[in-house]
Amino acid sequence: MKIVVDMMGADLGVLPILEGVSKALASKAFEPILVGDAKKAKAFISKDLASKVEVIDCPDFIRMEEQATEALKRKEASIFVGMDILKNGADALVSAGHSGATMGLATLKLGRIKGVSRPALCTLMPSVGKRASLCLDVGANTDCKAEYLLDFAILGYEYAKSVLGYDSPTVGLLANGEEDSKGDSLTKEAFKLIHDYPLFAENTSIFKGNVEGNDIFVNSVDVVVCDGFVGNIVLKTTEGVAGAIGSIFKTTIKEHFSAKIGAFLLKEAFGTLKQKTDYAEYGGAPLLGVNKTVIISHGKSNARAIECAIYQAIRAKESGVVQKMAQAFSHKNPTESTASN
Repeated sequence: MKIVVDMMGADLGVLPILEGVSKALASKAFEPILVGDAKKAKAFISKDLASKVEVIDCPDFIRMEEQATEALKRKEASIFVGMDILKNGADALVSAGHSGATMGLATLKLGRIKGVSRPALCTLMPSVGKRASLCLDVGANTDCKAEYLLDFAILGYEYAKSVLGYDSPTVGLLANGEEDSKGDSLTKEAFKLIHDYPLFAENTSIFKGNVEGNDIFVNSVDVVVCDGFVGNIVLKTTEGVAGAIGSIFKTTIKEHFSAKIGAFLLKEAFGTLKQKTDYAEYGGAPLLGVNKTVIISHGKSNARAIECAIYQAIRAKESGVVQKMAQAFSHKNPTESTASN
């Protein structure tokens, strides 16, 4: 399995990217194709790692302050070159660089699965249950139509079932109340489309209707559907709250001796909490709806985040989820042929 890893554009530079690749190689068999500044990378690549990776020299990259459309013009940029490699034979791509550039190039070069109106970014959200909740869209589409949200519901359901291995995953539409009458005009229209779509209408146990923000964290449903504007705010708010709670705990423990004793006794519980709320443990956000596997990692990704993003890419490829999504959308558009993986 060939996985393209974009080394450029991440907040912490190339070192965490290379460390993440090295750790992933220790657990999984795959062929990394590293795209980026070869001179910068060389300083951190050991002889052992050098024998296992291919490095494509691309010093140019799309900076965070640049417009995503720049990526369409910069053929020498790392993400442009990486996406070409993915299109022409590699199996997956992982990038912690400019997310807008990655999404734009993926849509342009790989193409959407036939029947998909817009690709969506999805992410796993911490939950008190055994299953994490899958939320989409979390930023690919800030302005949505109701039919986009229907597509997100189908994409999320297939990803939860095929990649996450959820048995009989359930779907909910994020609104400001559980009643069918709640929501703005977009969610009300989307509710009807999802409710009446054959996949959900024929199995009424899948679509649970409207869910509220607090339902995301108690696993009331496995897949939470929303537009990218709302989803991105939910994601960033969740990250902020998790970070704030962690800081409060650390400050309190340092200030009080009794708290230090309590923290020691609850070390295992705190470890579980950190694992559930740490973005690095989830790796990145898959871009669902394009014809190959693309994982978009957080800009501040550490080595663990890149490692987990690679595992996520491997699981997605091995599950054949792109083909399964194409099959699902062939039922939506029976006159169109399915997409290739």
